[in-house]
Amino acid sequence: MADLTAPPLADALPALNPKGRGAGNRLGELPWWFIGIILIAVWAAYIILTSPNYTEAFTWMKAGIKVTIRTSLVAYVIAIFLGLITGLGRISSNVFLQNLARMYVELVRGIPMLVLIFFIAFVGVPAAVEIMNTFGVWFASVGLTDIGRSLTAMSGQAVPMNIRAVVALSVTYGAFLAEIFRAGIQSIGRGQMEASRSLGMSYGGAMRYVILPQAIRNVLPALGNDFVAMVKDSSLVSVLAVRDITQIARLYAGSTFRFREAYVTLSIMYLTMTVILSLAVQWFERRLRKND
Repeated sequence: MADLTAPPLADALPALNPKGRGAGNRLGELPWWFIGIILIAVWAAYIILTSPNYTEAFTWMKAGIKVTIRTSLVAYVIAIFLGLITGLGRISSNVFLQNLARMYVELVRGIPMLVLIFFIAFVGVPAAVEIMNTFGVWFASVGLTDIGRSLTAMSGQAVPMNIRAVVALSVTYGAFLAEIFRAGIQSIGRGQMEASRSLGMSYGGAMRYVILPQAIRNVLPALGNDFVAMVKDSSLVSVLAVRDITQIARLYAGSTFRFREAYVTLSIMYLTMTVILSLAVQWFERRLRKND
C-alpha cells in the first residue's frame, strides 16, 4: 500500500538531482544581455582594426570624444546646482519661489529638447548678453566704469557655440534633476525636520546638515543614470556645429559618402561609453546598498 505521507514524485525529483536544477538556475541568472553587448563590441573592434575604411572613420571621430565628455561633464555639474536650487524652490513655503520653480520645470518638460537647444543657443544666450549690456550701462552711470565697460563690451556673436551648447544642456537637464532632488527631499520623513527644529536648528541648517545629505544619498543612482542620458543627449549639440563625435561623423560621412562606416563606428563609440558608465553606476549603487 502506498505511503500517503510521502512527497509526490515531482517534489522528490529535485532533491534527488539538485545539481541539474542548480545548473539551470545559474544559466538563467547569467547576464546574457551583457554577454551580447560584449560580443557586439568585440565584433566592432575587429572590424575597426581590420577594415581600412572603419579604421579611417574611427581615427576621424576619436578627436571628438574629448569634446563630448567635456561638454557633458561641465553641463552636468551646472545642471546639478541648477536642479538643486530649483528642487528646493519646488518644496519652498514661499509661493513666489514655488511657482517660479514649477514654471521653469513645466516649460522645459513641455518643449522638445532639440527645440530648447535651438531656442537657448540662438534666443536665450543673445538675450542674456543684452541684459548684461543693460547692466553695464547702469554700472557706468553710477560710476563703476570698469565693470560697466566690461559688461557693455560683451557681444552675443562672440559667445562660442561650445558655451551655448553647455548652457542649453544645463538648463534642460536642470529641470529634470530638480524633480529628482524634490522627490529625494520629500522621501525623508517629516519627523526629521521637526526633530532638528526642536533641537534649535534653523530651517536652513536642518535642510543643509540633516535632510539634504540623506536625500542626495538616496538620489545618487538616479543622478548617475541621468548623467548617462546626458552623454547620449549631448549628440544633439551637433546641430550647433559643436565638433563632438556626432558632428565629426556627419562631416566624415558627407565628405566620403561612407555612411555605413561612419554611423556604425559612431554607434559603437556611444554604446561603449554608455555601457561603461552604466556599469559604474550599478557598481556604485551596489556599494550604497552594501553600506546600508
